[in-house]
Amino acid sequence: MRLLFTLCFLFSLNVFAQEDIVAREYFKNGEFEKALISYQKLYAKNIKNRNYLNQLVKTHQQLEQYKAAENLLLKYLDLLNYPPALIELGYNYKLQNDTINANINYQKAVSELDLKPNYAGMIGRAFESHSLLDQAIETYNKAMLVKPELNFNMQLARIYGEQGNIEKMFNSYINFSEINDTYINTIKREFSSFISENKEHENNTILRKIILKKIQTSPDLKWNDMLSWLFIQQKDYKKAFTQEKAIYKRQMESLDRIEELANIAYTQKQPEVAKEIFRFIVDNSQDIDIKINGHYNLLKIETEQSSTKDYKTINESYLNLLETFGKTGRTIDLQIAYGHFLAFYLNQTSNAITFLKDSLEIELGSYQLARIKLELGDILVLEEKFNEALIYYTQIQRALKNSTISQEARFKVAKTSYYKGDFKWAESQLKILQSSTSQLTANDALDLKLLIGDNKAEDSLQTALKIYAKADLLAFQNKKNESINLLNTILKEHKTEAIVAQTLLKQAQLFEEKAEFEKAKENYERIISNFKEGILIDDAIYALAEIYANKLEQPEKAKALYESIIFEHADSIYFVDSRKKYRALRGDAIN
Repeated sequence: MRLLFTLCFLFSLNVFAQEDIVAREYFKNGEFEKALISYQKLYAKNIKNRNYLNQLVKTHQQLEQYKAAENLLLKYLDLLNYPPALIELGYNYKLQNDTINANINYQKAVSELDLKPNYAGMIGRAFESHSLLDQAIETYNKAMLVKPELNFNMQLARIYGEQGNIEKMFNSYINFSEINDTYINTIKREFSSFISENKEHENNTILRKIILKKIQTSPDLKWNDMLSWLFIQQKDYKKAFTQEKAIYKRQMESLDRIEELANIAYTQKQPEVAKEIFRFIVDNSQDIDIKINGHYNLLKIETEQSSTKDYKTINESYLNLLETFGKTGRTIDLQIAYGHFLAFYLNQTSNAITFLKDSLEIELGSYQLARIKLELGDILVLEEKFNEALIYYTQIQRALKNSTISQEARFKVAKTSYYKGDFKWAESQLKILQSSTSQLTANDALDLKLLIGDNKAEDSLQTALKIYAKADLLAFQNKKNESINLLNTILKEHKTEAIVAQTLLKQAQLFEEKAEFEKAKENYERIISNFKEGILIDDAIYALAEIYANKLEQPEKAKALYESIIFEHADSIYFVDSRKKYRALRGDAIN
């Protein structure tokens, strides 16, 4: 008997669910007469079901049967004290342009909060569902006044955002986060839709003033954290550092946040700020590994900024650090960097090779050994000892199959073969790398494969390609002037070949490295004018935009070029960055 009852019950539930689906489909498709019949049947079976009540009311309203909707709601209110039904009743009057009765019922709903402030959530949502935002604001504010422990600031912030009342929105989010620390990151994401990378943007100024006032009136490290975040969005890393120091000095815990800020400042091309932060890390860290990493990053930046006269001081700094911390596994980054410095800056390749080969004798993991071998291979390529370099790259591939560093080594095998003029072997390696899990390696491999493939087919002797490969090697060897001059040979002697666009691009990049931006600009303009259908057109447009934006201080010209990427080259890898930078120049919010 019990089994029969259960089966009947389950069957009736299934039928009920099917009827509900049918009713929803009728309503969705605009078949309101049929929807009305279905919802009347469903509601008759369960007159306390609020979903069926609401759907039945909406259906009557779609059919302009306002009196029927009114009677339905009044009967429901006689049955149950459910304030959102008052809002539905008020909205039903509003649809008939009866604003007096509409407002009477809205206020009845709000008045329920005097005795039951916990009703605010459902009352506010009901108002919001009909875009009655002022009434929703009144609801949430009144509930918090009647019962202060309630917090509807998140809902208020969202509404103020919809209304465009930015200051009230910011204040509401801040007030919400005051007692809800776990939502700080969520609130930052909300803020990012309204602020700009331009620190002078009105919204940025409003938010900065609100946070500064909080820091003054109710000191809490979360406000320093939020202010630091705002400064980072504005790329004002020095001010962000001030806030991060305040947080660190109060907590005296990890330096991870400050280290992350230093790395951001470095990648965003603010080396002086990055250096200041790394010095702070070196001076304050008790962790040897963090201290060593700080020294390593300082030397890396100083080397990039240095001229020949600074090399002696940098060399002494490396030697002092290696003496202080030892030549062990924990100083591998320093050792590799010093080997690179000896070879690529002091031109002491023999000393660099000897130094790094000694590092291979230290007890190290396979990944650390691979990193040393990768640098050794690069130095041997610098020396044009290609076969010996290939041995090291191949050893990495065998020792760490399918790893990112193994794929990087395979790419270097292809690049070395290309430098040698062995284009066939280079292509075979590049073909494998096209499916690399490392996107950067896969992109580099594709670029080189296209360069070889396009130009090998056009010139059976591969004369221009061999000259280009030699120029590429000279650039790798830091012989920029020799590389530029050799590239000129291609531009003079191979004017009609496909490699010309690539040559102009490579030469422009070298001009940029030498800070000869006008010359770089001329090359990019030649590509844009003469190779409109070529695959390098977006590279040239984006690079030229960057020069105008960051070097020549002509933001309007940069904006036009970013816009060109957005509207004419939507499949470009520069599309996302161009859109972001275009909006920043226009003064839009970040998102």
